[in-house]
Amino acid sequence: MTASLSKRRMVGMDTAPLGGTWVQDRQDVILDAVDATDEALVAQVAGGDRRAYGLLVDRHLGRTVTIARRILNNQADAEDVAQEAFLRLWRHADRFDPGAARFGTWFYRITTNLCLDRTRRTPMAALEVAGDPADPAMDQERSLSDQRTRQAVAAAVADLPDRLRAAVTLTYDGGLSNAEAARALDVSVKALESLLVRARRALREKLAGWGA
Repeated sequence: MTASLSKRRMVGMDTAPLGGTWVQDRQDVILDAVDATDEALVAQVAGGDRRAYGLLVDRHLGRTVTIARRILNNQADAEDVAQEAFLRLWRHADRFDPGAARFGTWFYRITTNLCLDRTRRTPMAALEVAGDPADPAMDQERSLSDQRTRQAVAAAVADLPDRLRAAVTLTYDGGLSNAEAARALDVSVKALESLLVRARRALREKLAGWGA
């Protein structure tokens, strides 16, 4: 979860289901559904269960924003996409087929498609590469070097074509298997592996000699 996109904002927006009941329902979520699988929760959401929806937001908001930010290279756009993805989850939970895919595969496909649609509509924004705060326990020089390395890798990934960037993001940031990432991108596993090979080759070329 990011500082600018809270779970309360995600589930409390005008078109979302939780509204003012968020605080009251949180205890029930923890007590009744904390051990439920994502797939079981989606089935409850399809029946209008707001508490199940809130728990899915808790579980997947952070990773959803991360994936969207990696693909779009823009924090504000990533937050907008995350909101739209969760709104679609609420409206179309009944379309999820647990026999066809895990929830994560299905939901991150929605997220990826929203991101790719947005990149086709608007120019890419500048990469936000402020980096993480330095660890006080680390040597200052090493911390600076690590930060620059992260920025160089992030910039190289950001410069990849849309589908290559999405493939890398889903497999590395999203933690999906090749088969799941392929389904999320609506391509074959072989095509996904080809995208990853091309992405790795492009990254090696972009980063060749970096820091030398």
